[in-house]
Amino acid sequence: MKKIGLMGCGMVAMYGHLPAIAATPELQLVTLYDPDPARLAEAQEKFHVPHGTTDTGEFFSSGLDAVVVTSPAPCHRQNVLDAARHGVHVLCEKPLAMTDAEADEMIGVMDRAGLMLFTGFCYRFSHVSQTIKRLVAHRAVGDVRSLRLVYVWNLHGRYEWTPDGQRIESPRRVGRMLEGGPMVDCGVHQIDLARWWLDSPVVRQMGAGAWVEDYEAPDHMYLHLDHENGAHTMVEMSFSYCHTAAEPISHFSYHLIGTEGLIRFDRDGWHLEVRNPHGTSFPGGSDEKNFAGMYAAFAHALETGERGDLPTGQDGLIATQIARRATEEAMLRRAMATRNKL
Repeated sequence: MKKIGLMGCGMVAMYGHLPAIAATPELQLVTLYDPDPARLAEAQEKFHVPHGTTDTGEFFSSGLDAVVVTSPAPCHRQNVLDAARHGVHVLCEKPLAMTDAEADEMIGVMDRAGLMLFTGFCYRFSHVSQTIKRLVAHRAVGDVRSLRLVYVWNLHGRYEWTPDGQRIESPRRVGRMLEGGPMVDCGVHQIDLARWWLDSPVVRQMGAGAWVEDYEAPDHMYLHLDHENGAHTMVEMSFSYCHTAAEPISHFSYHLIGTEGLIRFDRDGWHLEVRNPHGTSFPGGSDEKNFAGMYAAFAHALETGERGDLPTGQDGLIATQIARRATEEAMLRRAMATRNKL
């Protein structure tokens, strides 16, 4: 059994990572770190973790085999560098780092230390994603030529209410927009899936944005990717789809169009279908995420040194590079259009 520590007891850790670690027999969660004592205590109590600390030195002295980094993105670099210094493997939430230079540094430090660094792209491990990977590999719809990956939602709404009844803009929303917006925050999953499903790198890209709110980054984005094998991927991401509606809806879907048919997934009803010359089949859908599957793969990697389907640090860097460049392209075009009007 491998001993695991987790850094950062925020929302994604509480609903995704910590339950999955607790449910993985090959992993023992022995310690938590968070600079907020109240949040740390809540996580310790809920998941029955024997040790927790607000001190990183104490955290790394707990005899760990690996660390899970679920802290805010600006903290990732230092967390990973500390892990490398203490000789432990890392699974790090996306985005891997705030800049390409930081991510390169993190990857290099871990490589030189002979340690594994993985990126937490949990979408790879869902039943749907794994099934699509097999279908594409077995050419169930011939050669996949076009992918349309859509996730438009409201990021839990634009506003929230304070205990004294004041309406404020959601701090969660503000934070994610300041860290890069929907393509950097969520779109990296779809970028990674396209590269992984096709087993083909991206050779060209173009991003475009729409501004429903007045942040520097667009809150609704489109990304076009040309792959080395000739396929094309379109990713559409939004944080503003019904973001002020009393009754919001969202839309999440995958379409893979091949020379011999179509693979289609709609999260509404977990509907997955394959249409080709032999007929139509329904392999069975699932949630788009699978933290438990990711941690089963992480446990296997720690035991054997084999990464399997786990996304590497380099995978995390590439997906974030693409997302950031697309976002920056959209921002630059908006700035140029504004200047031209003056």
